[in-house]
Amino acid sequence: MDLSFMETELFGVSLTMLVSIAVKIILIYLLIRLATSLVRHFIRKATKREAHALDKTTGNYLQQILVIVIYVIGVSAIIGNIPGLEKIGSSILASAGILTAAVALASQEALSNFIGGVFIVVGKPFKLGDFIDVDGVAAGTVIEITLRHTVIRNAENRMILIPNSKINSSTITNSTIGDPATCAFIEVGVSYNDDLDKAMEVLRDEVMKHPSLIDRRSEAEKEAGEPQVKVKVMALGDSSITLRAWAWAASSGDAAMMRFDLYKSIKERYDKEGIEIPYPYYNQVVKQA
Repeated sequence: MDLSFMETELFGVSLTMLVSIAVKIILIYLLIRLATSLVRHFIRKATKREAHALDKTTGNYLQQILVIVIYVIGVSAIIGNIPGLEKIGSSILASAGILTAAVALASQEALSNFIGGVFIVVGKPFKLGDFIDVDGVAAGTVIEITLRHTVIRNAENRMILIPNSKINSSTITNSTIGDPATCAFIEVGVSYNDDLDKAMEVLRDEVMKHPSLIDRRSEAEKEAGEPQVKVKVMALGDSSITLRAWAWAASSGDAAMMRFDLYKSIKERYDKEGIEIPYPYYNQVVKQA
């Protein structure tokens, strides 16, 4: 078979060399795909082991780093096999001073977020699946920690992306870490003219009826006859007396739902019992001209 046509040159490169380059690029691409698949496979297995040698949060972050490293090495290898491309790329970067400065500034921010992500993974202030509140501004469930952002899903099913450098320096309330039981403060104002003891007892009774309520008393407190739901006078306001009930639930989500339910049932019960929940009254004086 006559293969002399393979010596034909295209843009100064023979067809034989072009085929060789194409084969090398395809092999490198297949190696990249294989390497990334193996990384994902082994990290997934490591996070599912009973020994928990690698937790899901660390595994997810490590996987992203290794995949990026593999792609960088692979792309570098592909560029290295294309004649003249390296020189062209070097000359463009050498002559683009403004672009280089912009990339340096961008890299500074990217590096800050990367290091912030490392601190999150190592320090573990939260992990995937935790419900957190960031500075009292954003709250939700952590679903992903990327090299740049921490992604949380809020109650409205919206994704909130917070840079790792920012969240690493924020005040975080983690409702999942440690004991998940949560105390909901149920505060209600009652009139100065009402029977205070009756108002406190009705408040306690409504809280006790809720199915999400749990008993957090110690054995000593039970033996001493301490009530399951404590109700105290918190303040003597301008127009009302503020009462607070301590209502415990198994999780922060249950506590929130219990609080919403109780405000409705307490209002209805107070109306039935003739207990007033007052609000400020204003007298407007209109002077005649």
